[in-house]
Amino acid sequence: MIARLLTALLVLTLGVGTAREAAALAVVATSTSMGALARAVGAERVGVIVLAAPDRDLHALQAKPTMIRALRDADLVIAVGAELEVGWLPLAIASAANPRIQPGQPGYFEAADQVVRLDVGIPADRALGDVHPAGNPHVNLDPVRMSAIAAALAERMAGLDPDGAAGYRANAAGFAAALEQRLPSWQERLASAPGVLLYHRDALYLLDRFGVPLLGTLEEVPGVPPTARHLKRLTEQLRGRAGVVIHTPYQSPRAPRQMAQILGWPVYSLPLDPPADADAQAYLDHLDRWVMSLSPQP
Repeated sequence: MIARLLTALLVLTLGVGTAREAAALAVVATSTSMGALARAVGAERVGVIVLAAPDRDLHALQAKPTMIRALRDADLVIAVGAELEVGWLPLAIASAANPRIQPGQPGYFEAADQVVRLDVGIPADRALGDVHPAGNPHVNLDPVRMSAIAAALAERMAGLDPDGAAGYRANAAGFAAALEQRLPSWQERLASAPGVLLYHRDALYLLDRFGVPLLGTLEEVPGVPPTARHLKRLTEQLRGRAGVVIHTPYQSPRAPRQMAQILGWPVYSLPLDPPADADAQAYLDHLDRWVMSLSPQP
């Protein structure tokens, strides 16, 4: 029995070693959307570790020893950026003491820096809540921006791993083509979408891309739980209209369910990011789920 256990452990250890040796780049992604992007562009040449599960709020994480260990061995960090991870990622990177992934180095990549951002120029005043003066960071729900980010990521990976450059560029082009193929059907399904009441402005890029009306947010102040006064005001504004209510798994369902019941609207709990092991196909499926939820109800 002991011999069999030792043999199994040896096989497992050799398998892990082989996988690490096969990956040309060790990539650490802050979110599962960034992990999916890394897998879509890097394919078999990258090993990907994701720091946050899709049901976690990237605003509110804390730097942990497991994060620091992963960052210590990384060749490339892929962050969402626009200060979304500002509360924990800089500390984790500093603690890892890995010169390759320091901000400003080729091993540090921010997705939001590669595209034009929405909500830019909000005053940096904490009294206004959880605001982002650098712009809304939730770019991952816009397929067109994600295509542009994939192209930029391919160039970054090509610089770090020249032997894989052609593959990275081809993979990014394939990812863009797959998104482009889905765009007409998504546009058609959302052309008459009635609009959505969000908890937070975290799906703004998807709504903006397809012209879906944002009917309001349950938070009056970003990052601050909804107040009864604000919910009453929203009820008065929206009563008699059609729409849907959407919140994420880490946001309290109480106010969304309450508003949905009062307004007679469907309510959905949708993660902002795809599953933990997501690849390009899982990212497309993730957007499909959002589009389905926003589409007019039969």
